[in-house]
Amino acid sequence: MAVFCSFTQAATLPVDNVDVLYHRYDGGGMVIDGPSVLVRKSAGPQVSVTGQYYVDTVSAASVDVLATASAYTEERTEYTLGVDYLYDRAIMSLGFTNSSENDYEANTAYFTVSQEFFGGMSTVTLGYASGWDEVGQIGNSNFNEDADRRNYQLGFSQVLTRNMLVGLDLEVVTDEGFLQNPYRQNRYLDPNDATSFLYQPERYPETRTSTSVAARAIYYLPYRASVHGEYRYFSDTWGISAHTLELGYVHALNERWSLEGSIRYYRQGEADFYSDLYAYENSQTHLARDKELSSLSGTTLATGAVYEWKQPSLPGIKRVQVSLLLDWLNFDYDNFRDVTASGSYLPGEEPLYSFDALVTRASLILEY
Repeated sequence: MAVFCSFTQAATLPVDNVDVLYHRYDGGGMVIDGPSVLVRKSAGPQVSVTGQYYVDTVSAASVDVLATASAYTEERTEYTLGVDYLYDRAIMSLGFTNSSENDYEANTAYFTVSQEFFGGMSTVTLGYASGWDEVGQIGNSNFNEDADRRNYQLGFSQVLTRNMLVGLDLEVVTDEGFLQNPYRQNRYLDPNDATSFLYQPERYPETRTSTSVAARAIYYLPYRASVHGEYRYFSDTWGISAHTLELGYVHALNERWSLEGSIRYYRQGEADFYSDLYAYENSQTHLARDKELSSLSGTTLATGAVYEWKQPSLPGIKRVQVSLLLDWLNFDYDNFRDVTASGSYLPGEEPLYSFDALVTRASLILEY
């Protein structure tokens, strides 16, 4: 999917560079890690070409998996090819992404255009992306479902003062087709035994439209530092509404070293058709027990260090940047219960689920 940010400068092509990243997510019974390599290269003063290779290796033993199945390991590979074209004060971007794993194939084509106004003080960005996915199921060669996605984006950024920049983004996403996980199940009370429960496959609606609005601001402080903030509101036709609030700070220690930190809080309500425990089998048209559709809250604390070396004594290299970023995440679920918890519990009285996770990102950027 195209990366969209209202703070993108419209009338400048990306610099030629190689970006090598290693990422790792560890938490909630999930370990996801792998490399990413991105290469940008200009083809004249108006065209820049981008290629990216990204890998996720997933080892899953989460509460969702262990409740109804055994742990598993899989790998996802992603390829992206993009082109940026600069014309006067506008830049147009066109790209295609393919993501593949053993039971899921996703394709996305995207287009964005950004235009500067009033001497570069204002920027308007429009974006559109179209995705078409194929959903399979391991062990069932006859299972084949499709999902189509449309993404519409509108962004505006404005330089208010010499030190302050603000932005406002609107994004609308429409999904249609098979929008659920073919392995996931929900649970309901056993009609023959009130002390136990049974499982049945989830059933989601075949359409979904979501809308999000985000307001951002960054203020450059006089002592080589900056503070930034963001508020984002999300709602969809499944009944979910969510709020995200983030505040961050970046401080340059000297010409080469800088430190950064941020805190983010997230809160969402449950989907209309979500339940941790249904009263009986097929109790309603749509059924879901995915914890990500429940009512939950989460906090993220992030910190990192960046080392930048301009004009190093390396042949053909203009700039080197090395960074190490760490995120600590905590999520608490209001109405999703841990059925794998040790002890004897009646259905619906198990402990509420929560987990911590650590995200590590180490990157090397070579600008040439």
